[in-house]
Amino acid sequence: MRRNIIYIINPISGVQTKSGLRQLIEKKSKERNIPFQIVHSVASGDYSFLIPTIQEKQVTDIVIAGGDGTVNQVAGSFLHLPVNFGILPFGSGNGLAYSAKIPKDPSKALDIVFDGKPSAIDGFFVNGKFACMLCGLGFDAKVAHEFAEQPKRGLKTYAALVSRNFFSAAPYLFTVEANGLSFSTEAFFISVANSNQFGNNFTIAPKALLADGLLDIVIAKKSAKPLLLFNLIKQILAGKLKKIENSLDQPIIYFQTTKLVIHNRNNAPMHIDGDPVNSYEKIEIEIAKESFRLIQPA
Repeated sequence: MRRNIIYIINPISGVQTKSGLRQLIEKKSKERNIPFQIVHSVASGDYSFLIPTIQEKQVTDIVIAGGDGTVNQVAGSFLHLPVNFGILPFGSGNGLAYSAKIPKDPSKALDIVFDGKPSAIDGFFVNGKFACMLCGLGFDAKVAHEFAEQPKRGLKTYAALVSRNFFSAAPYLFTVEANGLSFSTEAFFISVANSNQFGNNFTIAPKALLADGLLDIVIAKKSAKPLLLFNLIKQILAGKLKKIENSLDQPIIYFQTTKLVIHNRNNAPMHIDGDPVNSYEKIEIEIAKESFRLIQPA
């Protein structure tokens, strides 16, 4: 089947300039003799208006120029359609793109769109809402909520918010049900990851893979704050997975599962793929194996 591409550009994602991006897309797509059209992202995240175009014009690929939140919204809108997804990383973190070895340079990323190989990767659902790589509760979600309100994005802004919140951060009470066990703990955050990336090449779940049919759960328990960063760094370097029952007495709990339930006792804030979302007292999370096809380096 001849390829036909829709490019979706988020004009406000990240801090990298997008001047010249449209011209680059037009130039390289025409050189490949590939029909295409370019549209802007929509604030609502609802892309159902594109479904008739995708079906009528037999669109084969949807390429997102934006960050993880935009990828989440676009991919989640078209899970039921037989299309491939490409990424031009223009977000603040670009966790999914970096996990898939997609370079930040837009020209090189476009070459992967044209010459790469689409393969099915996992996603997951959080109380019915699609997530492509990461869901967080607690400290990182609080930062995500504040980050969304900033007039200026980027790594420097995010790092400043992390620093500002670190010393005032308080743990939250959670009860977690997974792998036939239930336990309660006070924790600074819980991360549910389908990707080994937190964003900006920071690894949060060293053993996570995009298509292994498993979710990686990282829980940073209540501890002396000077030890929290040390324990996280040690966790990242070691990358050791343990059974839940063997890790409950550790500062960092790290295990894999296909589904879990989190009882959010203190209404800890939540984010999905870096975008702040409303939190819930009960959060049900389940893997969605091979839920969409991502174009990756061949």
